[in-house]
Amino acid sequence: MENREEKKSQFTKPKKSTGRTIWILVAVACIGAGLAFVLGINSVSTERGGAYVKGENGKILIPVADISDSKAHYYSYDVGGAAVNFFLLKSSDGVIRAALDACDVCYKALQGYRQEGDFMVCNNCNQQFSSEQINVVKGGCNPAPLTREIVNGQVELLEHEVRAGIVYFPRS
Repeated sequence: MENREEKKSQFTKPKKSTGRTIWILVAVACIGAGLAFVLGINSVSTERGGAYVKGENGKILIPVADISDSKAHYYSYDVGGAAVNFFLLKSSDGVIRAALDACDVCYKALQGYRQEGDFMVCNNCNQQFSSEQINVVKGGCNPAPLTREIVNGQVELLEHEVRAGIVYFPRS
């Protein structure tokens, strides 16, 4: 009879709680999200740090055809293992603009800018800047301008100027 009761109790025992498993999964997810944020893998920076470019004869060349769609195009330039991020765009007045993906005020946040229509918006403080004012207005939270020239269908940036932009991209 005891055997019968033991058998019966095996099938009628309350199931183990899965609460502990859920808490472990939640903790792992939170740690993963925290690491992603700290390492800069958050959604704000999905457009930033585009294709790496190299200099040649003191200039960085990017084909005008690559940026003629009025959208911001993001690039990175390597300075001793650290990236200097910048963007180019053809503004609504038809002028090609170039600026570091940083400003004098918010650069330490390493958030850069995003494009919303005809405006570049600081991802840190949400200030908006008309595309037509990039390379015109300097300082404050305006995108730090880069000298650019259009020669033979290429946007020419001065390599030393982009390299000097490393001050806007502090290492941890």
